[in-house]
Amino acid sequence: MSCGSRFLRRWLALSILTIGAFGLAPSQSSAQKTAIGDITVFAAASLKNALDAVAADYLKGTGRKVSVSYAASSALARQIEQVAPADVFISADQDWMDYLAEKNLIKADTRVDLLGNALVLVAPSASKIELKIAKDFDLTGALGAERLAMADVKAVPAGKYGKAALEKLGVWGGVETKTAQAENVRAALALVARGEAPLGIVYRSDATSEPKVRIVDTFPDDTHVPIVYPVAVTSTATSVDAAAAFITFLKSPEAQARFSHEGFELLK
Repeated sequence: MSCGSRFLRRWLALSILTIGAFGLAPSQSSAQKTAIGDITVFAAASLKNALDAVAADYLKGTGRKVSVSYAASSALARQIEQVAPADVFISADQDWMDYLAEKNLIKADTRVDLLGNALVLVAPSASKIELKIAKDFDLTGALGAERLAMADVKAVPAGKYGKAALEKLGVWGGVETKTAQAENVRAALALVARGEAPLGIVYRSDATSEPKVRIVDTFPDDTHVPIVYPVAVTSTATSVDAAAAFITFLKSPEAQARFSHEGFELLK
């Protein structure tokens, strides 16, 4: 079996495992919620570590359970469009929140910009690769015959940011056919952490969460649009007050400390 065939099989297997790990949107109807004030949140995959901790803090402080479904922002927005039972949506970019706003699927007056992030180039922690991100930097040479792990560049925010940065730097043409595009940024991170790809493009918060990777360099802010995570109550929320209360908690010092610890930028 060729090296390429083995890589493809491992990549497909990893994608299946990642879908299982993050899960799809909950299938239960709102009628199955048993506790008043409990809510369901659809959140970008990159938020998992921080938001799991925030949800646990919220339960401890209020007694209200927050069930979170993680996936790519694109997948979650489309699930909400198909009437999946989400009370709150947190996107990794403005585009997918705008997509739902245009369809009147969020409550516009609850929308706020919650967090920021940075885009980084990562390698396995034991890798000796050293690169300085700059105009026309030799990313193609660093990859050799291997692939660059990144999220889907057509739909997933991290992939869109990554492609834009590489285009701005003049190196996208050299790596376009050498990318391993995953269904979300955490799946791309896993490819690097497992040594399946020598380099990957993820968020700083992802690199912070995974000890098996190291940051090679950070992409300059001017190579892509600002990375912003907006949050809003959905139009189909079973309890607008409960959903809005959780968003208020997301902006509290306690929650913000969790996000900061995981590598997110706090927006004023």
